[in-house]
Amino acid sequence: MTMSKVRYPGRPGNRVSPVDIAQALKIQRLKSLQKKVITTAILGGVRPVSITVTEKAADEVRRVWQDQKFDESMFLRIGIAAGGCSGFSYSLKPDNQFDDTSDSKIDCHGVSVVVDKKSALYLEGTTLDWHDGLDRRGFTFDNPNVVKSCGCGSSFQA
Repeated sequence: MTMSKVRYPGRPGNRVSPVDIAQALKIQRLKSLQKKVITTAILGGVRPVSITVTEKAADEVRRVWQDQKFDESMFLRIGIAAGGCSGFSYSLKPDNQFDDTSDSKIDCHGVSVVVDKKSALYLEGTTLDWHDGLDRRGFTFDNPNVVKSCGCGSSFQA
């Protein structure tokens, strides 16, 4: 294994491997997620969710809503569920049940989006987009919290 020239401060001669650096970054991300959970628990509220839905994705959601003849009270629930080959999988579904104590609601390009408290921690900073090309068609998630994902991209580890 090749060792980098990065050294631990105060420990001359101790080199850090790229694996050590990756593990340190993973621990830092986990600590950041833990702080968010603790802050939410202390405040007793629901943090505003930081998810972006692109215009193309919002257009596709509206098209599906029209095709299915959903009424105006329906919104898009984005979440995560345990499962998939990497640990978590994304969930997109129409819903009309909103809980003030555990859900956050935002409006993106005219589409109401709801995320529950648990999912919001893993989806922080995520962008939902719609891809329509020869190679693939469907919703895609660009999630900065992902540490590892499966080959098909439908499940992830954070």
